[in-house]
Amino acid sequence: MTTTISPQVRPQTDGPQTASAEIPEVPLTTEGYSVLHQMMRFRWTAWRALPEDTRAKIAQEAAAVLGEMEQRSEGQSALFSLIGHKGDLMLVHFRNSFAELNQAELKLAGLRLSDYMEPASSYLSVIELGLYDSTLKIYKELSAQGIQPHSDQWKAEIECKLARHREAMHPRLFPQIPTNRYICFYPMDRRRGEDKNWYTLPIEERARQMNEHGLVGRRYAGEVKQIITGSIGFDDWEWGVDLFADDPLVFKKLIYEMRFDQVSAVYALFGQFYVGVRCPAAALKTLLSGELPK
Repeated sequence: MTTTISPQVRPQTDGPQTASAEIPEVPLTTEGYSVLHQMMRFRWTAWRALPEDTRAKIAQEAAAVLGEMEQRSEGQSALFSLIGHKGDLMLVHFRNSFAELNQAELKLAGLRLSDYMEPASSYLSVIELGLYDSTLKIYKELSAQGIQPHSDQWKAEIECKLARHREAMHPRLFPQIPTNRYICFYPMDRRRGEDKNWYTLPIEERARQMNEHGLVGRRYAGEVKQIITGSIGFDDWEWGVDLFADDPLVFKKLIYEMRFDQVSAVYALFGQFYVGVRCPAAALKTLLSGELPK
């Protein structure tokens, strides 16, 4: 789920189409960390009404817990100060399972600081690598061998190939949260309307468009780090996108350029965008005093 501008305008294939009869239409994916975004509003008025020493103790307790979460060797957490009206704080958690995400939620809910935080939104997903090109190759190879789609042998062969991919892609499936100063998070869908429906396109056409889509992101590889998460069946949108950079202007440039490729221009729908500034746990007291950590 990355992006690129096509060097030339290609004819669109938006009308009714015949799906590939020989191979399944669903692309393969590999999954990594479970991910939770928590967007919070902070009750500033109630917070400022507390005695200064009480605020200091509450902030110290929360900073200690968040500091432990930041330093986890497998699945970290990170705190961001949100810009704009959609919330004040955003917590991003990477964990090995949904159960561990729930434990992170409960641990934070047990802090005295949680009395001053109100949920504004949240997003649940898993880190996902889409494999359109590999999917076509694998499906065609198995079909050429006469292996029946969805048979036990078919499933076993695919699982074997995916296992090798998971091993090779482990750093991308189980990454650390990038330490860049800024984050941009947004959810998105592929259009499923009567006129334009991504899921009725043949898998070959979807693979072609996704390949073009990925080229833009690769051109920004040195400026922005991108993590794609899948959320079909978990949340209200189909994917989540996290962008990390030291210069937030790159978010605008990358996403704007991506709008011009076919898969985004024709089939993409976007949810709310959240942009925030990284706040290390050690700087939480500073943040809660109304100052942005340097």
